[in-house]
Amino acid sequence: MAIPESVDLLVIGGGVNGSGIARDMVGRGFSVMLVERGDIAEATSSSSSKLIHGGIRYLETYEFRLVREALAEREVLLGIAPHIVWPMRFVLPHRPEMRPRWMIRAGLFLYDHLASRKSLPGSEALALDRLPQGEPLKQPQFSRGFAYSDCWVEDSRLVLLNARDAADRGATILPRTEFLSAKRTADTWIATIRGADRQEHVVRARAIANAAGPWVMGAQDATGTALAGRVRLVRGSHIVVPALYRGEQAYILQNDDRRVVFVIPYEGEYSLIGTTDVPHDPAQGKPTCTPEEAAYLCEAVSRQFRKPVSPDSIAWTYSGVRPLHDDGSDNPSSVTRDYTLAMDTQGAPLLSVLGGKITTYRRLAEDAARQIGRALGREGADWTGRAALPGGDLGGMSRATFTESMAASHPWLPRELLDRLIRTHGGELERVIDGATSIEAMGGDLGGGITARELEWMRAHEWVVAPEDVLWRRTKRGLHMTHAEREAFAARFETVAA
Repeated sequence: MAIPESVDLLVIGGGVNGSGIARDMVGRGFSVMLVERGDIAEATSSSSSKLIHGGIRYLETYEFRLVREALAEREVLLGIAPHIVWPMRFVLPHRPEMRPRWMIRAGLFLYDHLASRKSLPGSEALALDRLPQGEPLKQPQFSRGFAYSDCWVEDSRLVLLNARDAADRGATILPRTEFLSAKRTADTWIATIRGADRQEHVVRARAIANAAGPWVMGAQDATGTALAGRVRLVRGSHIVVPALYRGEQAYILQNDDRRVVFVIPYEGEYSLIGTTDVPHDPAQGKPTCTPEEAAYLCEAVSRQFRKPVSPDSIAWTYSGVRPLHDDGSDNPSSVTRDYTLAMDTQGAPLLSVLGGKITTYRRLAEDAARQIGRALGREGADWTGRAALPGGDLGGMSRATFTESMAASHPWLPRELLDRLIRTHGGELERVIDGATSIEAMGGDLGGGITARELEWMRAHEWVVAPEDVLWRRTKRGLHMTHAEREAFAARFETVAA
């Protein structure tokens, strides 16, 4: 890809915030370049709890604005990306020693009414000793509870689709490209970047958006400027175990330390359990789930589920580092999940992103685009809440109806594969299939249900260059494969034309 010599905006970081800012700004008519030293969504943004949620526990810390904004975003994201975002019902077993029922009822009432709900049902009380939702739980200890609605998201694909839409609208997206430094003049940044080929390039930018997440401070240092405010790095680890129950409901468990732990249906065959909140030292390198964190999550679930969870049953773990805006809280779980945008206009504009959560990334990007636009002399109109992300246009149909329509049109596609393709590509399914009428015409199964035709699509449109990009970020098919099958896929990966 040709690298422009100059752009209006250089975005540092290919996580959800950086990709969202790039998409918003290019849609306002600005020229944009995004650089990410790894793969798109390689770090924090592919290591979340996969939830688009208001954050019911933030009501206890009186973060009503954050909760209201997040609740409203559920409906927006359901509208623009219905193939990767869908409603999920959460069951909250009642523990009277933790929080009285009146407090939970009051919190759920606020949760239902702080923002408009168009498609999600409201909360309700449950007699768990008489309902299927109570079967996985220890009885009669957890005989009462509540249910409320939030949403699930394929987090790494959400990031990817923002980057793809930005590229489709004219942005230059450069994964595996490192930001090295930038020098500031009155109206321009002169930045040096290094590509995957190890070649260095100089780019002039009228403004920079530092959305480097956990590396925001290092990127700031490379601009030669000081940042007002700091981030606190907090590690969130998750474990994946064979499915603990049947049903599409998730559980939110009140733990003894007053934190909450989620148990979420995952990839059809598993339960996802998370998350921890542990201070993370960058010197530790890549975040990993420690034995202590795994034991913590296992014990939290085993206290309330009939079926105990032990570290021996863990199929997979992952960890991400949250770059939370440091508000001085002693407890990592109490640090705000809200974001701060620090704008420096002492010369060419520099906007730095501190904190944030995946649910509110679009609002963060919108706020950032307004500020950068004003600094550059043209704010532009808000638009991202109305425009579908790639694959998000299902022709006015629900995902279920669209799936049935595609099943009728392509009876040769096994239903499990069809469902997975739609959850991955949505309304772009026909483009991915590209006229194929059989699995053989799709190039056969390379492993985990990934066909050569789909891999060709990902290489052409999704910046895929390595097997792990496909198995762990563009999809999670690696979870469904043995080590030998993943090695075989890696060998076949090299044979498919780029």
